[in-house]
Amino acid sequence: MAYTFEIYRDKAQQFRVRLRAPNGEIMFSTEGYVAKTSAKHVIKSIIKNVGKAVIDDQSDLRKKAAAPKKTAKKRKGAKKRKAAKKRKA
Repeated sequence: MAYTFEIYRDKAQQFRVRLRAPNGEIMFSTEGYVAKTSAKHVIKSIIKNVGKAVIDDQSDLRKKAAAPKKTAKKRKGAKKRKAAKKRKA
């Protein structure tokens, strides 16, 4: 069995395209389209342009984006000064 493009309707009744591998695994699925002809155009576009595709490895970018943000340092003695102000009031 070869790789196969399948056009199907999702729960919202929109047309989607998925690529199924010879072992039956779904390789990817597209967004939903209102018109079936739009789904067919997606297939034609993939077939035409896939050989020109480049690899954009963004796995390292995700690590940087997920890094924890630095918090502002509090000045020493801030709690003591705050408590002193409360006592005076």
